[in-house]
Amino acid sequence: MECIILAGGLGTRLRSVVSDLPKCMAQVASRPFVAYLVDALTLAGFDHIVFSLGYKSEDFLRWIGSLSTTAHVEAVVESVPLGTGGAVKFASQAIRGETFFVLNGDSFLTLDYAAMLSAHRENISRGALATLALRRMADTGRYGTVTVDDSRITAFCEKQPGNDGLINAGVYVLQREALEGLPEKFSIEKDFFEPQVSSGRLFGFQTDGYFIDIGIPEDYARAQDDFAAGRYKLYDTLMLDRDGVIDVELVSDYVKRPEEMIFLPGALDAIAALRPYFARTIVVTNQRGVGRGLMTLDALKQVNSYLHAQVEAHGGHLDKIYYSTGVDESDPLRKPNPGMALQYKSDWPEADLSRSIMVGDKDTDMEFARRAGVRGVMVGESFTLADFAHSLIDSHRIS
Repeated sequence: MECIILAGGLGTRLRSVVSDLPKCMAQVASRPFVAYLVDALTLAGFDHIVFSLGYKSEDFLRWIGSLSTTAHVEAVVESVPLGTGGAVKFASQAIRGETFFVLNGDSFLTLDYAAMLSAHRENISRGALATLALRRMADTGRYGTVTVDDSRITAFCEKQPGNDGLINAGVYVLQREALEGLPEKFSIEKDFFEPQVSSGRLFGFQTDGYFIDIGIPEDYARAQDDFAAGRYKLYDTLMLDRDGVIDVELVSDYVKRPEEMIFLPGALDAIAALRPYFARTIVVTNQRGVGRGLMTLDALKQVNSYLHAQVEAHGGHLDKIYYSTGVDESDPLRKPNPGMALQYKSDWPEADLSRSIMVGDKDTDMEFARRAGVRGVMVGESFTLADFAHSLIDSHRIS
């Protein structure tokens, strides 16, 4: 996949809080805002990113030189302001294919790019020149609204504060032919999208992903908290059972010392690979061996410390390990009871359990997920194909 990122905005409305830099270079949670966009594109599988630059391009080019990404990155610099459409047309000279994405460098949308591209390709059979990402907002006053009929865009409406509706979220898929015949300088919104409505060749792709535009000081301030907390990520929390998911479960016994912990093949690498997709990763584990007197709480803490260290050594991160040492099934902390999820929610009130995933290998893990309002995913070899229809399992994978 290829994309153009429009990164030449002046950011005049942010001058009171941001130094003299291109708007997308504004620092958010100690990083340039556009860095989060590059991370998301890299994770999504983009192999070619073209930056369209203008204002303060020297600063931006120095930053590009320090980027670490698997994508091929290049930049084009306009000598005079060309408008959003002119910038796209100018930068498209560096694009190799006939279909490509365009993104505004000062906004962020959590998006399934592959799904949007697939939808656009289906739209091509209906004459599509472009597919726009659309996001429903409770108040569309800053953006105006977009109306659709069977995914075909039928109108762009003026800004009306307080109105609910779909907005143009600043991510597009374009066909190269869409730019043919257009002038050197133009606005992609006013001079291309709006006139094309009557042709029926514009389509929408609706998403409810996280969205922010840092163009005003209030939203720039909100971005500081949101990105520090990981709210922009595709999922909120990855919850992992321990024995049978991360390490080998001992038959009729407990892992009582670090040296007894044997990690399942690929488990530590998987935790590291999933880290960019989740705001936080935690472990929720029943450890009845302590309650039964077969091991001490101090021994469990030593095992947990070892688990933390091994996950970190493999590039992952555990925000916390929650455990229940209770013996009685009625213990509120013991899975399938949701007590550990409630503890977690108390520690991280901002956590959104509806955007979280619980990975386990037992029915109790799936019931815990259901009671906590979390999606349950079953892994491992402790169940059969017949178990796939189990009412508690949202998804499954045999290791």
